[in-house]
Amino acid sequence: MKEKEYEFKGLLVNGFLMIFLLLAVIGLSIYFAVTVQTTLVIVVCSLCIFFALVFCFGFRMLEPNEGMVMLFFGKYRGTLTKVGFYWVCFLYSSKRVSMRARNLNVEPIKVNDKTGNPIMIGQILVWKLKDTYKAMFEIDSQTMASGGASVSVTVSNRMRAFESFVKVQSDAALREVAGLYSYDDNDDSQSGELTLRSGGEEINVILLQKLNDRLAMSGLEVIEARINYLAYSPEIAAVMLRRQQAAAIIAAREKIVEGAVSMVKMALDRLSEEEIVDLDNDKKASMVSNLLVVLCADDAAQPVVNTGTLYN
Repeated sequence: MKEKEYEFKGLLVNGFLMIFLLLAVIGLSIYFAVTVQTTLVIVVCSLCIFFALVFCFGFRMLEPNEGMVMLFFGKYRGTLTKVGFYWVCFLYSSKRVSMRARNLNVEPIKVNDKTGNPIMIGQILVWKLKDTYKAMFEIDSQTMASGGASVSVTVSNRMRAFESFVKVQSDAALREVAGLYSYDDNDDSQSGELTLRSGGEEINVILLQKLNDRLAMSGLEVIEARINYLAYSPEIAAVMLRRQQAAAIIAAREKIVEGAVSMVKMALDRLSEEEIVDLDNDKKASMVSNLLVVLCADDAAQPVVNTGTLYN
């Protein structure tokens, strides 16, 4: 059975009280060694001063949203999260970590969407440390933080190691999500299909779930994940732009024709209802053709004035 994170249960003394006690021991030891000046008293006082100085290595201070993993000769003894200044047994070793939220702006990467189109996609994450035991002992954060060298690992190096782990896993999750959906609707796609471009919040929720599934073993948690960059890859961007422009032109033409037909119908109905002029089918067809040319043309139509009768 794997161990889980739990609160430190060892001896925890107020740091300021312990400073007062240690100073008192050192002061009394010096006083008795100077006044009594016997061999036994000097030896005892020297030992008291020595242990008082050794006990000084037990002081610990924690700020809000910080944690300290406590180890006793390599064995996990809990995580100290109580804010303040304390003294613990100097035999405990500790590893400090930050539990504050952090941003990670992932640079855009090239992936293939569901239809195989190469796209550039990027994301921004807000993540934090959730489980100190998993973060410290389930993944090799110590080696990553030290770069493989035998040097002391600082809090900043340890958090950069966690950030590197999040970045690698976020790239994998982003590739997985991008491969499940198309960049945009295609002509042959089903209506209402979820896409990366139109998915919005739904895609972000799916991405967040995939990220946390991958990071569950590490004790790290993504609070928020959002796609902040989405574009076609440069090699097909120009072609896809022309396709989008063509689709936009077709949609605009459909609206223009729809409006022109309704206007022609309205004109014919008004002419017939108010008996302004009596038109046969051939004249109606000619009038419809002329009106559609005028209403649907890109350029202004050049009128031809008929000085004769309508029937000539």
